[in-house]
Amino acid sequence: MSERPPLPPFTLDTATRKVRMAENAWNTRDPEQVALAYSIDSVWRNRAEFLAGRDAIVAFLKRKWNRELDYRLIKELWCFDENRLAVRFKYEWHDDSGNWYRSHGNELWEFDAHGLMRRREASINDIQIAPEERKFVWPSGPRPEQHPGLTEMGL
Repeated sequence: MSERPPLPPFTLDTATRKVRMAENAWNTRDPEQVALAYSIDSVWRNRAEFLAGRDAIVAFLKRKWNRELDYRLIKELWCFDENRLAVRFKYEWHDDSGNWYRSHGNELWEFDAHGLMRRREASINDIQIAPEERKFVWPSGPRPEQHPGLTEMGL
């Protein structure tokens, strides 16, 4: 079985790194690569959808990023314990009609001993925004290191 460092038990530093690594992966919008961070039997709740296993995660992410175009995400550590992290996040995207949204949410993550996420609980709300209200405007891919996080942006 492969490991996905940093491994639990988490410290503030390793928990913060784990969150940024997840953010960077999701910003690639590559379902197969993103799914490798989850255990084979990972269980998710995403909004009102319930998933189990990597194949379901890949299918979900493909649907998501076919609908949520020009997706840009920022995650921030909220708190942590030995093998659990709580994360708040926001992301911006538009639909195929050009309507822009900012999605706000919270996630609860639980990891196995190998650093793979075995459980993810996500609650998310979408707010339509005008194109000029966008704040996440870096080029496609991971957020640049010098770009501010949610707290620094007042979000």
